[in-house]
Amino acid sequence: METLTLLATATFGLESVVKRELEQLGYDIISVDNGRVLFNGTYRDIVKTNLWLRTADRVLWVIGEFKATTFDQLYDQTKRLSWPSIIPKNGTTIVNGKSVKSKLFSISDCQKIVKKAIVDKLMFAHKVHWLKEDGPTYSIQVSLLKDIATITIDTSGTGLHKRGYRVETVEAPLKETLAAALIQLSYWNKDRVLYDTFCGSGTIPIEAAMIGRNIAPGLNRDFAFKAWDIIPNDIIKEETKKAYQAIDYDSDIHIYASDISEENLHKAEENAIEAGVDDCITFSVSDIKDIVIDQPYPIVISNPPYGERLMDEGAIISLTKTMKQVFSPYQTASLYFLTSFQKFEQYYGKKADRRRKLYNGRIEVWYYQYYGPRPPL
Repeated sequence: METLTLLATATFGLESVVKRELEQLGYDIISVDNGRVLFNGTYRDIVKTNLWLRTADRVLWVIGEFKATTFDQLYDQTKRLSWPSIIPKNGTTIVNGKSVKSKLFSISDCQKIVKKAIVDKLMFAHKVHWLKEDGPTYSIQVSLLKDIATITIDTSGTGLHKRGYRVETVEAPLKETLAAALIQLSYWNKDRVLYDTFCGSGTIPIEAAMIGRNIAPGLNRDFAFKAWDIIPNDIIKEETKKAYQAIDYDSDIHIYASDISEENLHKAEENAIEAGVDDCITFSVSDIKDIVIDQPYPIVISNPPYGERLMDEGAIISLTKTMKQVFSPYQTASLYFLTSFQKFEQYYGKKADRRRKLYNGRIEVWYYQYYGPRPPL
C-alpha cells in the first residue's frame, strides 16, 4: 500500500503530547516542529488517527513540499503533484494559505496560483474544459515558511476538538483537545479518583472518562475523508468496528465533578450522557469553599474562572486564596490548575512543581502542576 506523509497539527505547547499519542498508536515520528508532528502512514492510518487522536487539532495529508520564491515556481511545482489520483473530476477544491518569512507573502495570490495549478492539472487529466466542482470537498492548504511551500489536504474536516457530544455549552468552554491534554499531562489513570471542582459543561471529566473507558474521541462525528473515493469504505468500517470493540465497559471509574452553577451541572450531565460516560461521573452543585474530598491520593484537575469568565482581578485573587484554604489540607492530593492568572502561585502561596505555557483558544494560559505522593502499591 502506498506510503503517505501525514501531519498532525497541534496547539502551541502540546506537540510533545501529540507525539506521544502517535507513538502509543504505533507510529514512527519523522519530525516535531512548532504546531506540527510529521509521520508516515497509509489510507488506513488517515482513518485510524482521526478516530483516535485526542489532543491533535487536525490530520493533514502532505501532498508535496518544495522551494518557491516566484509565482511561476509555485504554479509549476504544484501542477506536477499527483492531483488526478486524489481528486475526482467533480471534486470541490478550496485553497487556504499562510506565509511566514517568505518572498511570496501575498496569501491571496498564493491561493489563486495553487488553485489554478490544481484545476489546470485536473482539466488536462480528465480531458475537460471546465470542472463542475459539485462533488466531495478537498480543503487544501499552501503553507509557505522561509520560501518552502508545503501543500496539504485536510483529512479531518471540522477540527478534531469537535467530538460530537457537546449538546450543551457554557460561556468560554474549554476545548476538548486541551482538556484531554491536561489529563494526559497529569498522573491520573482510570484506577485513581479524579475531581474537577470547576467543571462547567463537563469537558475535563468527560474527556477523562473517555480515556478511562478507551472510547475513541472520533467515534461520534464525521470526517472529510469519508466522502472521498480514494479511502475505501471497507477500511473505514473496519477501523470503526475496532474502535467500538476496544471500549472498556468493565473498569470501575470514579470521577467527581462539581460547579457552583446548577445550570452548568445540568449541561455537563447532558453532555456526559451524549458521550456515553455518565455512569463514570458523579455530578454535584457545590461552591469551591464547600468542597470535601474523601478519597485518598486524589487527582484534582480544574480550570477555574479567569479572563472573560471572571474579569475582576480582585475576584480572581479571592478565589485563588480560597482554593489554597480548600486544597492545602489534602497532603496526598496531586493538583493541576489551568489559568491565565499569572500571579496564581503568589496568591495560592506555593510554587508549582511544574508549569506549562499553553493556549486556550487565543488566551495564553499556564498549567500549574502540584505533585502529590504516589499511592502505595
